[in-house]
Amino acid sequence: MAGLAASGSNPDVELLYDINGLAKDAPRWFDRVMEYVGEYGLLIGLVLLVVWCWWSVRRRGEDDAASSVAGLVWAPLAAALAVLVNVPIRGFVERPRPFNDHQGLQVLVAGKSDYSFVSDHATIAMALGVGLFVANRKFGLIGIGLALLEGFCRVYMGVHYPTDVIGGFALGTAVALLLSPPATALLTPVMSAIERSSRGGWLIRARGRSGAGEQDALIPGARKESAEAGAEERDLAA
Repeated sequence: MAGLAASGSNPDVELLYDINGLAKDAPRWFDRVMEYVGEYGLLIGLVLLVVWCWWSVRRRGEDDAASSVAGLVWAPLAAALAVLVNVPIRGFVERPRPFNDHQGLQVLVAGKSDYSFVSDHATIAMALGVGLFVANRKFGLIGIGLALLEGFCRVYMGVHYPTDVIGGFALGTAVALLLSPPATALLTPVMSAIERSSRGGWLIRARGRSGAGEQDALIPGARKESAEAGAEERDLAA
């Protein structure tokens, strides 16, 4: 399957040169920024986005907080599982990195000696983005946007073909989306048990949120009792 990266004119290689050519024309400082963003920054940003969504869910104290948190827990688990699935895929396809078969590329990250198809970075990013989208649409759209940017950066850096990135997107989406129902079905009871525990309940719901709701529910009754007591006092005074 190494012939997948065979040299010669094809849309995949042409798009590789077009996108990577932007790195040649860009100033050195911009390439350094893209190198960091594409290698580490966007993945860190996606993880922080998941944490932000978790914080938002637990602060709201919704009735289905356990199932929402279960969906968020699935996002990083899906990314890890997708990377494991990619291990045999890479070994079967055995596609060399583009800079090994094509001259004149601006390679921003040196030392990449493993196979190219499919991109681990694109797989992880899209699995996180799609997993987050299943749990929360608003945060998920942002996550998918960051994943798309991650794929662009991998080609820009000269370490992946566009089809490596597309393959990673497909793999990450398939794992996160198709396995989401059974995964959340298994994780939700676990999150519910944690919510009921005295030590881990804060991981699912912020302390005081349910208590505040109960107090709000009791306020009308308290007002009614106060009004009745005031009426009785007026009757006695009369």
